[in-house]
Amino acid sequence: MTLGSDVSGMTTNAASAAAKGLSIVVPLYNEAAGLAALHQRICDLAKTLRERYRLACEVVYVDDGSADATLSIARSLPADAVDVQVVSLSRNFGKEAALMAGLDHARLGAVLFMDGDGQHPPSLVERLVRHWIEDGYDVVYTAKAHRDNEPFLRRLAGRGFYALINWGARQKIPEDAGDFRLLSPRAVAALRQLPERNRFFKGLASWIGFRQIRVDYEPAPRTHGVTTFSAARLLGLSIEGVTSFSVAPLRFASLLGVILAGGAFLFGLSILWEVLTTGKQVPGYPSLVIGLMTIGGVQLIMIGIVGEYIGKILSELKARPIYFVAEHSEKHFETEKAQDASSLDAAKRTAAE
Repeated sequence: MTLGSDVSGMTTNAASAAAKGLSIVVPLYNEAAGLAALHQRICDLAKTLRERYRLACEVVYVDDGSADATLSIARSLPADAVDVQVVSLSRNFGKEAALMAGLDHARLGAVLFMDGDGQHPPSLVERLVRHWIEDGYDVVYTAKAHRDNEPFLRRLAGRGFYALINWGARQKIPEDAGDFRLLSPRAVAALRQLPERNRFFKGLASWIGFRQIRVDYEPAPRTHGVTTFSAARLLGLSIEGVTSFSVAPLRFASLLGVILAGGAFLFGLSILWEVLTTGKQVPGYPSLVIGLMTIGGVQLIMIGIVGEYIGKILSELKARPIYFVAEHSEKHFETEKAQDASSLDAAKRTAAE
């Protein structure tokens, strides 16, 4: 039985990469206000890529249970320079599930993930594609150039998150890296073979290895609405990411247990030394209560950490599908052109008659 996978046959070079094509996966959640403008920018980008690299493109819109008119607008988007797929999930499964749905439905070789809020500039995609086609990189990921415009506590929390998740990890997750990234065909094939249901795309895209390069950028302002990621939701996503990808919290709990046990042992030695040298008993009630409360609190924290991982194990054992697709539609660029040409010919014949 082979426990690995050989994807060397999917290696691309400058001559073969363009023939593979590019699927642009865009998860959507209540993005009705800016979707049409975003689609036009993607179409303009596809025309540029077709002219420069002869690269065929498609865009896969994944509606993650939106409550506004996102789905109806997505259905009406034209296949202008790109094939258009619209995948509607049966409910809101979360961004990680939406990304997986887009990955599963992508029909072309390379895959690019970008958000639907307009903060990931399509103009930067050309640079990502160049790193893949001309420089031979398999994973081209983007990261915020700086966090100067964010509150101090949020910057501190971000550094703490990456420090914790990378603690003891053999494959580090680049700090401030986002989901806006391009994967080559063999990187896509590798990512599709990972079987876990509790997925953390940032971590998995780094874990698969291959040649990777970082591209710093400045996120554009949101074109509409406000972010749905509150502090509480970001904290929940951080816990989800850490427990899905890393065992660092378990190691931290073990280390904390060792430190507390060592401290208790040294404290016991100090009491014994004082009794032997002075003959005085140390008053025990306050120190006993404080010790019990400290150890009890630490034990509850450790139980909670272990519980998070047990929950992940239960989720994997249940093996429930990550998402359900309620509706799937496709529009093809070449088909649209043929229909337009046929309509034009019919109009000319009608006019001649």
